[in-house]
Amino acid sequence: MTGPLSASTYLRRNLGKTIPLVGVIVLAVLLVAAIISLINSIPYSIKTIYSYSKEMLGVGPRGDASMTPKIVERLKTDSPIEISNIMICRAAPSQVRSIVGKWPFAVLGFERGDMQAYLDRMKVTSLEGRLPEPGMPEAVVSEPVARNLGLKLGGVLLGPELSESYSPKHVKVVGIANTKYWLMLGSVEYMRQYHFPPVDVAVVFAKDPAQQDQLDRWANKAFEGDRAQVFAYFLLEKSTNEMFVTLYKILNVVIGILVLVITLMMGMLINIYMGQRLIEFGLLQALGYTRKGLLRRVLKEAFAFVVMGWLFGVLAAYGLLWFAKKQLMDPNAFALNPLDVTAYMYTLAPPIAVLLVAWVTVYLRFRNFDPVGVVERRLV
Repeated sequence: MTGPLSASTYLRRNLGKTIPLVGVIVLAVLLVAAIISLINSIPYSIKTIYSYSKEMLGVGPRGDASMTPKIVERLKTDSPIEISNIMICRAAPSQVRSIVGKWPFAVLGFERGDMQAYLDRMKVTSLEGRLPEPGMPEAVVSEPVARNLGLKLGGVLLGPELSESYSPKHVKVVGIANTKYWLMLGSVEYMRQYHFPPVDVAVVFAKDPAQQDQLDRWANKAFEGDRAQVFAYFLLEKSTNEMFVTLYKILNVVIGILVLVITLMMGMLINIYMGQRLIEFGLLQALGYTRKGLLRRVLKEAFAFVVMGWLFGVLAAYGLLWFAKKQLMDPNAFALNPLDVTAYMYTLAPPIAVLLVAWVTVYLRFRNFDPVGVVERRLV
């Protein structure tokens, strides 16, 4: 494969012509991967921000405070999954930031003992500061939330001047929990005194965390049609996927247009590339190469620069996305996955289309190829 008549000889000895072909594919792969990854970061952000719901089930009455005890009793008596704990909490609205704007979030108010148990379930490894005192306008947030909102100990999470995160008093951060989950926790006594409507929500934990999803799905069916609303991760995931169906259809059209443009451009480049090598092909056939052998040789070359372009493109895309994550996303706790498998699957479309065009172009070139005419320089 490295001799003077090998398929790689021309590519190695004519880098000025090979590099542009590879470069076009690199740019196409880089562009596709970047577009898909950035679009995917939106649903990925939703699932990341609300991923704490994987560890719990929330069931709340639809504005009817008298329903909460009935919901708790039904959970205790009818659940097919063993329950370790049911906590009663009160929620206050807040917001977090994302790359597409602000999203609603909730400050959950717990009693002191329940709050510690909740933090343990949420895999908190350490706590900077302390837990809120009962009845005081104080809160604990997790490290991603603190980074996202620029909060430090003593910072204001809720306040009278914050329309989206309103509270009649300034609720200050007294603790920052070290966990991957996004959390905002406060004193339930303070919530009940200053926040309305006066409706409590049941937070339910399966005894075995591996059965939490089963508990969530049972509750969703069990309370269907009742004056109860279920908050579960699988419902969040389902609604997120449904929300972006139309967006991904539009994205497929955009990628299709991009592939078409890149393919046509590559087709013209390959046509010029082959036209400049007619003398070489004529001499090779005069030396004994069959038309089929020439076709195989050129297709090997095309496969080589397409694969190189894709590999370099994937590496360039990963490098760019990794840099964007470290420099732009992580400081704000925005979600971006540099190893997004879906994005890299989309990048296969341009090189496959280019390889197909290369095959058609070469086939048409060699279909009526006359090596004698080439050698006699009638075609140049």
